[in-house]
Amino acid sequence: MTVAFLSLGSNIEPEKNILEAVKLLSKHVRIMSSSTVYLTEPLRYRSQPRYYNCVVKIETEIELYRLKFDVLRVIEDELGRKRTEDKYASRTIDIDIILYGDQHVATERLVIPDPEIEKRAFLAVPLFEIAPNLTMPITNRPIEEIAERFKNHRMVPLKDFTMALRGLIRSLGGL
Repeated sequence: MTVAFLSLGSNIEPEKNILEAVKLLSKHVRIMSSSTVYLTEPLRYRSQPRYYNCVVKIETEIELYRLKFDVLRVIEDELGRKRTEDKYASRTIDIDIILYGDQHVATERLVIPDPEIEKRAFLAVPLFEIAPNLTMPITNRPIEEIAERFKNHRMVPLKDFTMALRGLIRSLGGL
């Protein structure tokens, strides 16, 4: 079994799509825990709706590329994700592998660990929340040190939705 961390984000019907993504994901992996779900500002287009973002910890026997392209991409497609040249476009769901065990992969199709962990509060803070003792592969930097840089983040915790998400995960055999 490999422990991995996935980021989930949505700004099109986010409550519906994140819950549905977790249900679909649970058919393939064991979801162990979820961070708080945060309301975040869009990265580029301020006119977009705000995003719901969180990180989930999973256990899986599915190989990295199969998980990304045969499971996560299929779930995204099933939930109506439209891929365009604009990587900042609104989306029904975005599911990314941000860590996969202690593996390091750098290909044209996939980079693990996700280098955005160092740059984005909505990745670093939730990751620290559910894995406070984590040391990042390659750099050996503690996630606590990375998350500390974002201590003044402007993300809004969505407590009620987080409770609903965790309740769903419990009902699916996680947490």
